[in-house]
Amino acid sequence: MKRQAPFQQVDVFTDVRFKGNPVAVVLDGDELSTVEMQAIANWTNLSETTFVCTPTDPRADYRLRIFTPNSELPFAGHPTIGSAFAVLKHGLRQKKEGLLIQECGSGLVSIFVDEDKLFLSLPEPNVQSIQPADLIELASALGVSSHSVSAGATIDVGAVWITLQLSDAHEVRGLRPDMAKLSTWIPTGVTGVTVFGLDSENTESDLEVRSFAPNEGIDEDPVCGSGNGCVAALVRKLELIKKPNYVASQGYCVGRNGRVEVRFRDNGEILVGGRAVTCIEGTISYE
Repeated sequence: MKRQAPFQQVDVFTDVRFKGNPVAVVLDGDELSTVEMQAIANWTNLSETTFVCTPTDPRADYRLRIFTPNSELPFAGHPTIGSAFAVLKHGLRQKKEGLLIQECGSGLVSIFVDEDKLFLSLPEPNVQSIQPADLIELASALGVSSHSVSAGATIDVGAVWITLQLSDAHEVRGLRPDMAKLSTWIPTGVTGVTVFGLDSENTESDLEVRSFAPNEGIDEDPVCGSGNGCVAALVRKLELIKKPNYVASQGYCVGRNGRVEVRFRDNGEILVGGRAVTCIEGTISYE
């Protein structure tokens, strides 16, 4: 028997269609099994596909399951923003005006509605150091000298990214990673490698970001929310930007034009967000 569910494909961290990071959102996932969800995610072949389900926690507005083509994730940034945008467009009534509470594998995530932008409250980052020998190998896999790596850490924000600061934005844009070599240096449980460099020449953004996740079936994520969250944690820890808000650019190297906004709150909270736009809306059919 054929079943159907409402479906949207949302471009995240942009207000220009086809210039952000797309996420496929199935807006009624309650009847789908995990196997069916994974099959749909493999079929969409996007970096993430999400399934909106009935929450199990009474504080949540909805429960979200997040899949790459290869596996399920406890949390991811751009799917959280895109799915929140989709559920609001679909007519979800918020329990509290200006706020959505998402239940996912890493717990409850607060999402703030600020006019035409959405901001997620980043889970508390867990920052771990990287051994110098590993930094040398990672730099080699990225195609740069280890001297180009100004700082590095493995950071867990629900998704885990090896996060490296390179000398500047120009070097970040010029990277040509050896994906096969890079994948061997990404440990089990780590999503991938995110790199960033400060940009003193761009008037529209403060730094350039790229995220590589070959072991998840996505060599380069066009615009990565959790990766940018890890960057924000390192930026704050090292005091690399002397202001409470900044804008990161991501996607230039894959033909996108993503803009991720980061806000540092006085209570230590990090907000990551931006705009989104729907590119496809309809229904998805499955057996």
